[in-house]
Amino acid sequence: MATNRTIKSILYAQPMDMGGMPIRQPFPSRKAEQIDPFLLLHHADLKVPTHIAPKHAGVGPHPHRGFSPVSFIFKGGVHHRDSRGNDNIVYAGGTQWMNAGMGIIHSERPPENIHALGGKQELIQLWVNTPAKHKMDIPAYYPLTKEQTPVLHSADGLTSVNIISGTLDGITGPIHPLSPVNTFTAEMKQGAKFFFSIPASHNAFIYVMEGQVKVTGDSNVEEKYVAVFNLDGEGFELEAVQNTRLFLGTGEPLNEPVASHGPFVMNNQTQLMEAFRDYQQGKMGVLIEE
Repeated sequence: MATNRTIKSILYAQPMDMGGMPIRQPFPSRKAEQIDPFLLLHHADLKVPTHIAPKHAGVGPHPHRGFSPVSFIFKGGVHHRDSRGNDNIVYAGGTQWMNAGMGIIHSERPPENIHALGGKQELIQLWVNTPAKHKMDIPAYYPLTKEQTPVLHSADGLTSVNIISGTLDGITGPIHPLSPVNTFTAEMKQGAKFFFSIPASHNAFIYVMEGQVKVTGDSNVEEKYVAVFNLDGEGFELEAVQNTRLFLGTGEPLNEPVASHGPFVMNNQTQLMEAFRDYQQGKMGVLIEE
């Protein structure tokens, strides 16, 4: 019989304003700086403004170095452009995974047809730290559509899990991160029970986007809360108290020092200063949006 993990902490996704965009941020917070190797989670669920063109909405060109900013898209779509020449739109059910490596500039805008799709955009952006030995790798970008994402269905048909990276019950996701990381999105109908089996060494969390789940042997987790698990079992069984949508992340901790400022995540202050210098000198490229 697989053993259930217990909950270490429950974190509320605080509403925040990010450059005029309303988002929620469960971590980092005063209760949890990071859940190694995960640095930050943002959840945005918004209506795209109609008074400006989609190509001017969203998030304009900005740099990154030293980690992977990953967008999981639930409504609408995201138009990604970057200084390496990538130009791609991924719609609901898909994922934009970018290893920033030594440095890249990208923008994330709504697609031109966003209003034809209902004008809503919902996504989670997760920052996944990169191991020190890969922080200066060549940047890489991996778009993944809904159709390319494998889905695990429970025997009773009440739970479906999209497997983006890592492995669950023998199904492996198409994205291969730079360290062992599982990222899943799941939908559970009320009354559903499902055991998520994960490596014993992985840090793990769930974020309830909508609905409510009970962690077997522990507490209920309501919507807009993250539950962080202790390293004391082979996984966790969830029971949907209501129809529920959730995000799950597990990863092998890097156990490396983190020095971060704004869009750069390195291992020490000298590397951070080098990142700012390289960006200012144009070494991360140029992104001109047409």
